[in-house]
Amino acid sequence: MTEEARGIAAASTIGASADVSVVICAYTDDRWPDLIAAIDSVRKQTVPAREIVVVVDHNEHLLARVRALAGDLVVVENAEARGLSGARNSGVAAAGGKIVAFLDDDALAANDWLEHLAAGYDEPRVLGVGGAIEPLWNGRPPRWFPAEFHWVVGCTYRGMPETTATVRNLIGANMSFRRAVFESVGGFHAGVGRIGALPVGCEETELCIRGRQRWPDGVWRYEPRARVRHKVLERRTSWDYFRSRCYAEGRSKAVVARLVGAGDGLASERAYTMRTLPAGVMAGLATTIRGDPSGLARAVAIVGGLAITTAGYVAGTAATRRRVGSGTVAHERSSSHRASRVAAPGRG
Repeated sequence: MTEEARGIAAASTIGASADVSVVICAYTDDRWPDLIAAIDSVRKQTVPAREIVVVVDHNEHLLARVRALAGDLVVVENAEARGLSGARNSGVAAAGGKIVAFLDDDALAANDWLEHLAAGYDEPRVLGVGGAIEPLWNGRPPRWFPAEFHWVVGCTYRGMPETTATVRNLIGANMSFRRAVFESVGGFHAGVGRIGALPVGCEETELCIRGRQRWPDGVWRYEPRARVRHKVLERRTSWDYFRSRCYAEGRSKAVVARLVGAGDGLASERAYTMRTLPAGVMAGLATTIRGDPSGLARAVAIVGGLAITTAGYVAGTAATRRRVGSGTVAHERSSSHRASRVAAPGRG
């Protein structure tokens, strides 16, 4: 074991019973039934959570409703700027566990979710563990929607490992981290993540890359047995949402590349583009030849989704270049790291 791996292990050793805080971030009253269901799914775990932290993102009415619930919850406001990154950082600051797990407010955890997440930390060099995210469709999913693009609705997509494996980054609806990661490299970057319903993201990608840059021998573990089901609203199955989410993803990837470097920021995307997407197009065309026209629709969606995402990345990169001369990029890299460290002080 390297000195860096020993440092992680020493900073966050897990005892016989998992010391896991679960953070659920919420921002809208419209998801109230979903939030209650998410909380109840955590309460039913075979390995109980140390605590359930509910973070309310700048919504006084929702904050009052959550505080009126049963007293087993830790309820806090987002103490940072509005958005998912700040809410998650506020949840980390309020949590006491040596592991901090995140569940979306419109997701349902399987009863053994925490059991499988916690088991992944038996290996000292594991920095974090994430699991499978299954789409919970509102009715039947559209036949044109390719499984390779399930990330558009925040779910596990075709091309991800089907068994336990090392990955570059975890996915936000189902992920967990050693507290030592936040204490060392800081929290989620406020300039990357989702704000309200805007279809942006990649804040967990940027954090995971920072973690690996800090601990090159550390790993992010994907454990598909740690399952959650993520609700997919009907409006998120439209072509307009698909298009806007792909474009926003490209813009977000440009921000990540700016912050952590294009080599690390785009490593997984290159393999996905060169292998997963061509295979998906060929499969769609083969399905069409066999008499199912939806295969052609999926192939077209894959090509269109890649083109739109690329356009978003190009636009985001161009915007970055316009800001380089002013020194804004270097300032963002340093100041955002300092700010996020303040938001996630060590506890426990």
